[in-house]
Amino acid sequence: MSLLFVNENNTTIGIESNRCTVRYADGMLKMVPIETLESITIMGRAQITTQCVQECLKRGIPVAYFSKGGVYFGKLQSTGHINAARQRKQCSLYESPFSVELARSIISAKLKNQQVVLRRYEKSKGIAVSESIKMMRICREKLADCQTIQELMGYEGQGAKAYFDGLSALIDPEFAFHGRSRRPPRDEFNSMISLGYSVLLNELYGKIEAKGLNPYFGFMHRDKEQHPTLASDLMEEWRAVLVDSTVMSMINGHEISKEDFTTDLEEPGCFLSRNGVKVFLSKLEKKLQTDVRYLSYVDHAVSFRRGIALQIDMLVKAMEAEDASVYKPIEIR
Repeated sequence: MSLLFVNENNTTIGIESNRCTVRYADGMLKMVPIETLESITIMGRAQITTQCVQECLKRGIPVAYFSKGGVYFGKLQSTGHINAARQRKQCSLYESPFSVELARSIISAKLKNQQVVLRRYEKSKGIAVSESIKMMRICREKLADCQTIQELMGYEGQGAKAYFDGLSALIDPEFAFHGRSRRPPRDEFNSMISLGYSVLLNELYGKIEAKGLNPYFGFMHRDKEQHPTLASDLMEEWRAVLVDSTVMSMINGHEISKEDFTTDLEEPGCFLSRNGVKVFLSKLEKKLQTDVRYLSYVDHAVSFRRGIALQIDMLVKAMEAEDASVYKPIEIR
C-alpha cells in the first residue's frame, strides 16, 4: 500500500485514469495507482480536486490536512467507521479512575522509553547525560503517588524537559538545538520531529476511527478544541520509540544534511525541503515496517505499524472491561 505525503505549496492533487496525480509548481508530475493508496496527507497550501475527493470518499481513503509546520487541521473521511455504543462507553470513562490509571501507565512507559533512547546514544557517543536520566527516573517514580491527571502531566512535563536536554547534548553539534519548539519549529531537529509526530498522529487517528472510537475523546489529555486528544494520548508511548530515535539516527548517521532544510519567509520557521521530506519519510516508513518483539502480550514479531493497531485493540478491551490495567503500553529495551 502507498502513503502519499504532499509537503510543498502550490501543488495540485487530482485523479486521472484510475491514478492519483500530484502536479508540483515546477511542472513535475507524480502518479500513484488509486488501488494502492492508503491515505493522503497534505502539509501546507496544496489543492485537491473535487473528483479526487469523491474518489477518496468512495474508496475510504482518508485525506488529512496539516500546516507546513505540522499543526493538524482536520481530516476528510467517510463515516462507515462510526460505532455509537463504543463511543458512549469511551465518554463514560473520561471522569472515572480509568483515565488516571491509563495515564499513569502510558506516562511511565513513555519515560522509560525515553531513558532507553538516551542510554543508547550515551553509549554510542561516549557522552554522559546521567543527570537527565536521573531526573527522568525520579519523575517516573513519583507517578505512583499521583492521584490526578494534572499531577501526572506535571511529572511528564518535567521528564520531557530533562529528556530533550539530554538529546541536545547527544546530537551532532551541526544540528544543535535548544529545547522543544513547535509552531513554528525553529531548527532542523524540531522540524523533523514535528513532521514525524504529525505522521504518527495521522497513523493513530485513522486506526482509532477504524475501531469505532472518537479521536477527540481523550483520557490523559484534557478536552481541547480542534485537537484529537485520544490520538495524542496513544502517541505518547511511541514518540521516542519511533520518531525521536529515527531523527537521531539520521542526524548522527549523516543521512540528512543542512541543505535538506529551508526557511520559509511566508511561514517563519525551519522546514524540510522536498528532498528532505522524501529522505525522512522513507526512513520513518522503514521504521514503521520494522518487525520487533516489544509487545508483552504477543509471542511473535510484529511491525511497529501492526503494533500500533494491536495497542488500539487492547485499549478497546480495557474500555470494555473498565480496567485500565488491561492496557499494556509498549516498552523498549
